Amino acid sequence: DEEEDYMSDLFIKQDVRPGLPMVRRMKEAIQKEEKQKEANEKNRQKSIKEEEKERRDLVLKNALGNENKGFALLQKMGYKSGQALGKSGEGIVEPIPLNIKTGLSGLGHDELKKRKAEEKLENYRQKLHMKKQANEQAADQFRIRFKNKQEERKMEGDLRKSQRACQQLDMQKDIDAPKETWYWLEPEEEDKKDEEDQEDECTSTDLSVSEKLHILTTYLREEHFYCIWCGTTYEDSEDLSSNCPGNSAADHD
Repeated sequence: DEEEDYMSDLFIKQDVRPGLPMVRRMKEAIQKEEKQKEANEKNRQKSIKEEEKERRDLVLKNALGNENKGFALLQKMGYKSGQALGKSGEGIVEPIPLNIKTGLSGLGHDELKKRKAEEKLENYRQKLHMKKQANEQAADQFRIRFKNKQEERKMEGDLRKSQRACQQLDMQKDIDAPKETWYWLEPEEEDKKDEEDQEDECTSTDLSVSEKLHILTTYLREEHFYCIWCGTTYEDSEDLSSNCPGNSAADHD
C-alpha cells in the first residue's frame, strides 16, 4: 500500500474532532462481535432434538406420496390425491395433524393448566363485578344521604322561619309565653338553669324536625290564620281554606 500524503486534500478533509476515533473503534468492535456470533451460530452443531424437529417439520410439510403404505392402499381402493374421504366425499381431505408432545408433564396437564387459567380469569372478572357493584351501592347511599341532609337542612330553615313568625304573631296578641317552649326561637343568652330545663323538656318531647314543623305550621294556621309557605295572614279560616294555594307543605312545594 502507498503511504498517505498528509498534505493532500483527502487528509485535510477528514474529520479530526477529539473522541471520534474512539467512537469509530467501538462501532468496529460491535460489528466484529456480531459477525463472530453469526459465524458461531452457523458452525454450531445442532442437537439431536433440533435435528429431529427439523426432519419432522420437513416431512409434515410435504404431502403423502406413493411410498407411503397407507396412501398406496387408499389409491388401490380408488382414492385420488386431493379428494375427500368417504363414499359421498364428506370426510376430511388432509390427514389429522400430528401434535408432538415435547414437554415432561403428564397427559391432561395442559388441559388442567388451561382450566385453572380460565377459572382464575373468571374469579378476577367476578371480583371486578362485585367491586363495581359495591362502588355503585356506595355512590347511591351517598346520594341518598346527601339528599336527606339537604331536606333536613331545608326543614330546619322552615322550622326557624315558623318559630320566628309564631313569636311575632303571639306577641301581637299579647301572648307572653309560647304554647310550647320550642314554638319560639330560643334566646341567644340564657341562664344555665333555663338551658337545663329546656334540654329536659326537649328530651321528654323527643320530636323530630319534621314533626315539629308540622305541629307548628298547623298551630299558625288554626290560631293566627297564617300560612308560612305563602307568608300571608288571612282574615279567618274560611278565607284561609279558600284563598290559600294549599293546605300542606307538600301542596306549596
